[in-house]
Amino acid sequence: MYDLTQEQLAEKLDVSRQTVIAIEANKYLPSLGLAFKMANFFDVKVDDIFVTSKERDQ
Repeated sequence: MYDLTQEQLAEKLDVSRQTVIAIEANKYLPSLGLAFKMANFFDVKVDDIFVTSKERDQ
C-alpha cells in the first residue's frame, strides 16, 4: 500500500530504522508522540496504533 522500506518509514517518522524494526516485531511500544506521528502518516486513529496483548495474540 505504501511501498516503503523500513529506512524510508524511519525517516518520515524521524526515528531510527531499529525503532521501526522493533515496533514491527512487537518488541517496542511507541511513545504517545510517535503513535500520533504514525497515526497521522497512515491516516488511522491513534487507538489503532496500540493493541492489547490479547488482541495481538488472536
